Amino acid sequence: MELDKMDENDWKYHGEGNKSLVVSHVQVSYYSILLQEAVKLPLDFVRQLSLKVQQERPESRCDKVMDTLSGCALCLPNLTQLSSCCCCREHRPPLCIEIKPKCGFLPASRHITKDIKRKVCRFCMHQHFKLANGKWKRLSRYCPLDLFSGNKQRMSLAIKNLIEEPQNNFNIFKGGECIYSCNDDADVLQDLDELAQHLRPYFLPSGSLLNRQQSSKVVLHELIQVIVSALLSSWDCPRSGQLRKTHLSEGRVTCEASLLHRDLLRNGNHCLPKDCVLDKILGTQMLDNLDIEGLSPLLKRVEQHLQMFPKERCRLQMDGPYNASFLEKVQNCPAEDDGSLEYAVGKVHQYRVAMTAKDCSIMVAIATCGEDDGLEIQTTKPRFTCSVSILDLDPKPYESISHQSRLDSKIVNHYLRRTQPNNQELDNLEELANQSLFLGRDRDGEDCTLVFHPV
Repeated sequence: MELDKMDENDWKYHGEGNKSLVVSHVQVSYYSILLQEAVKLPLDFVRQLSLKVQQERPESRCDKVMDTLSGCALCLPNLTQLSSCCCCREHRPPLCIEIKPKCGFLPASRHITKDIKRKVCRFCMHQHFKLANGKWKRLSRYCPLDLFSGNKQRMSLAIKNLIEEPQNNFNIFKGGECIYSCNDDADVLQDLDELAQHLRPYFLPSGSLLNRQQSSKVVLHELIQVIVSALLSSWDCPRSGQLRKTHLSEGRVTCEASLLHRDLLRNGNHCLPKDCVLDKILGTQMLDNLDIEGLSPLLKRVEQHLQMFPKERCRLQMDGPYNASFLEKVQNCPAEDDGSLEYAVGKVHQYRVAMTAKDCSIMVAIATCGEDDGLEIQTTKPRFTCSVSILDLDPKPYESISHQSRLDSKIVNHYLRRTQPNNQELDNLEELANQSLFLGRDRDGEDCTLVFHPV
């Protein structure tokens, strides 16, 4: 592609986050306008593109001004698509499910001053804070600890809750186009019915006699089972019979705000297959083993050093580069505080990496397989080929840590004020949880078979 001949009309808006705006070319190669340098774009093109996509942006994002002066962009693969060798013989476009799982464990640091943080996960507390500040109109019943539990029933309910209240944590793409995402003013049941109609050809035979309501329930249930299977499949040995397990300590597997029945939380199997995508993300998240409260004095140690020796900022890689030297600082941080600057810097970098993992996204791209693929076909269930990827791995900036400390305090204090007087709100939500919109209990077994391709 010739940069000097780029036309903004050849690009279309796909979405955005706090730091990036994603557009794609008509040939479906993805580019993301970022603060990182990878490709230098003509400034006139960037300005024209900014004007073109403004009317397509969500109203809640329009107060953020697109950077039209740097001209920097990052070229990214289109993770909503599978490779050409995975095309389905029925010529159905691939599906892609984007999940932002958030933090999957409860902190156990001795530095924590409010015990509620050991009982209720950050996401569930943050929901109340966002609702009070007008970010969302409804509470999400999703709890990350359910998704990271490794228990199929808990995971299924977690994904069901994401589907019913996606906010900015769940999207579904069909052929690269978003067909389901957050719609705060929408009729949830109507949206789910429309989604089910999109998915019906993938999960129900064409001659099915089920009525619309029944088929919607079946289709959405099967979608959830495919997602769960993909998330639990090991990247190293996706088709092996025995999967190594990572057991989570008992103190980290349940959140008091979760609406699951207590008997399931007590008696369920709580472990993740070793090297599945959730295991990799969770292991990285748990580099934050001090909590922000324990990190704060170490952050001050680093800040004081940089005030006296500002040129040290480069040597300590506070702004990168994120290379082997940075990774060494993260991996070789001493286990105990020896009072050194190196320990403080190592823990600060570990926290930044952990925060990145807490805010990343998982992309599960799937397509139906046909007989021509040379794969074993199940007689009663569709068979899928699948790829799982992680994205949104931009390292969190050093300057954002102090903001996280203030935000943590606001979230916890608000939650305590909101829930301590009485627990009526949680009781009401628990009652609603039993009124499932479309999903009954999980059926172990008869999962769709997945074939994984490296990305």
